[in-house]
Amino acid sequence: MKKIIIVTGASSGLGVCFARQLSKESADFRRCNKTECASDEIWLLARREDRLLDTRQQILQDAANYEKPEYYPAVKVCPVDLSGKAGAVSVKQMLEQYQKEEPFFQISVLVNNAGFGTYGEFANTDTEREMNMVDVNCTALTGIVGFALPWLKKGSRLINTASLASFLPLGNFAVYGATKSYVLSFTVVLAAELKGKGISVTALCPGPVSTEFADVASKGARKEVRHGLSPEKTVAHCLKKSRKGKLYAIMAFNWKFQAAASRFVGRYVGAWFTYAFCKRPSN
Repeated sequence: MKKIIIVTGASSGLGVCFARQLSKESADFRRCNKTECASDEIWLLARREDRLLDTRQQILQDAANYEKPEYYPAVKVCPVDLSGKAGAVSVKQMLEQYQKEEPFFQISVLVNNAGFGTYGEFANTDTEREMNMVDVNCTALTGIVGFALPWLKKGSRLINTASLASFLPLGNFAVYGATKSYVLSFTVVLAAELKGKGISVTALCPGPVSTEFADVASKGARKEVRHGLSPEKTVAHCLKKSRKGKLYAIMAFNWKFQAAASRFVGRYVGAWFTYAFCKRPSN
């Protein structure tokens, strides 16, 4: 039975790290004769084909430097707009087409990482952009999980990228925080429902990470994420937790502290405080 890894949002940031590290993880499994855990292919999904090709090239370079390059999974570039119902249906069609070629296959790891944010007071942000964010962060993710479930078997792993923002409503970050709260809640329920089937489910809940997130969220007003930590280390920690079957992946101590402390802060108080004192620039 062929096994595949699927990473959405594999064109930048955490998605690139997931793609490279999962490819190496699979090669390591094969090198250690854990062939039941190794994958044959990795699919890279995102809208920007040129950036996906860059990710593919990085994986191929990693393989070339590996002691057994042939242990690496084959890399498949899948340029697709992962927005809303149409984006999820596109993934469904890809899986159904693949089944015609490989009647029996398994998704060994599914990483739902595609998503974006928008900085600023809700009244001053682009409403259509906010709606598009819901489409990508919530609707597409929900559909992709649902359409992929028939190919998630015992031993499969599902990782959904939530956020530290999912634990408390945040002023100047309203819709993004709300979408990630949805992702976290959905992921926790999936973990409960899929445990009996032997499918591991993990919610990645990072705080600030050094990616292009801030540049996109602020429309160029803030080029870099403030106090951002390493995306490579964030993903490595997440994959370690995923292999152990852990529900939450929260790497840094201060992230863990903030997540725990959110239980004792009123939701309105949290929203008001961050609105008043945590301004986020946007063009």
